[in-house]
Amino acid sequence: MTRRSGHVLLSAVVALVVGLSAALWAGIAADDGLPRAAVASHRPYHGPTAAAPASAGTWVATWSAAPAGAEPGTEILGMAGRSVRNVVHTGVSGGSARITLSNLYGRSALILTHASIAVAAADGSATAAAGTMRQLTFGGGTGVVIPPGGQVLSDAVRLAVPRDTDILVTTYSPSASGPVTCHPQARQLSYLAQGDHTEDSTAAPYTERTSVWRYLTAVDVLSNEADGTVVVLGDSLTDGVTATESADHRWTDFLGRRLREAVENGGDVPRYSVVNEGISGNQVLADGFGRPADNQSGLDRFERDVLDRTNVKIVVIDLGVNDILRNPRLADPGKIVDGLRALVGRAHARGLKVVGATLMPFAGHRGSTPARELVRQEINARIRAGGVFDAVVDFDAALRDPADPSRLRPEYDSGDHLHPDDRGYRAMAEVFDLRDLKGAGRAAL
Repeated sequence: MTRRSGHVLLSAVVALVVGLSAALWAGIAADDGLPRAAVASHRPYHGPTAAAPASAGTWVATWSAAPAGAEPGTEILGMAGRSVRNVVHTGVSGGSARITLSNLYGRSALILTHASIAVAAADGSATAAAGTMRQLTFGGGTGVVIPPGGQVLSDAVRLAVPRDTDILVTTYSPSASGPVTCHPQARQLSYLAQGDHTEDSTAAPYTERTSVWRYLTAVDVLSNEADGTVVVLGDSLTDGVTATESADHRWTDFLGRRLREAVENGGDVPRYSVVNEGISGNQVLADGFGRPADNQSGLDRFERDVLDRTNVKIVVIDLGVNDILRNPRLADPGKIVDGLRALVGRAHARGLKVVGATLMPFAGHRGSTPARELVRQEINARIRAGGVFDAVVDFDAALRDPADPSRLRPEYDSGDHLHPDDRGYRAMAEVFDLRDLKGAGRAAL
């Protein structure tokens, strides 16, 4: 078959799948506001693999990021005619890999003709390490169509993925399909190229830098060093918006390294990866604007971003500050705590243990008021009293200023009096009792 005839055949197949996807989507409504379709719903699509991985191990998430919104300026063209090379950092190693791609915020079908994965030659580089470039397939084919609101899981590909290393996930779309589903606060440089350079191992075509992750929401590995996944649900404090760019200094990064080191040193702790599902501005109760909403609430995104992550064993929740600061009225602490309890109940229904965090101080921040500080203190008192989470990590006690407990310690303050700097993020990970990551959820609190 010639290259031209192959493209003609692919175009015909794409047109057929798009038509079927549109018909299915038009007739089926989801209970969480997301369209569902048979070929790609809000749950990962487990299509047939081209070749089963030969290596043994356990599938876990080594990296993840929540789809946070529709990227401004991409409403019409999306990323048409461009290669998107996302740079992400692994938590644990594996012998095979697979990815999840999302079109949650797209208003038309996302057509991808090529995708690839490779180990980066160096952290932050768009160049692939020699011999690591792998073509990704979806149900055995190199192309995939993801309907509006959908996501897709790739086939597994054999690749030695090191721990604590940057990897490159590249996609190419030949046609307009916007807006682009993205995670805007990546704190990691990624790259763009004009044309299809999906399997180009060099950085030469990738002349444009970007601080946004596009389409990619998870990387799983078949691992021999992890038995499950810790998923952290949070806001900008978890997203790490003030962490040094491309340094992997979010508190979840530090926690993952602590856990691996404890395992290596023979500590009585579980062999888990740690992945980050923080969205800046996220709330327990309220969604952002749009349909589906940008910045969906913790309650609305909990199933997709937490429960549906690969082999999740433990859930960590650090939410509530934005429910206080972004509420035009004075927030009701009882409603926020009830929302947190609802999340815990859904995790318990899956047999999962939940570790919850106290809310850190924010006096001096532009949204702070004495009344809002009292709401924060009331929520923290209820969390510490038990009956909300299975275990508590007291971020407030660890990072507050002893001279003024309504403020962050000056040495941990990034300067905005709300978000920590790198030292503060490290302190959050250090205060975490790793033994709390053991066990399962209680039947009742």
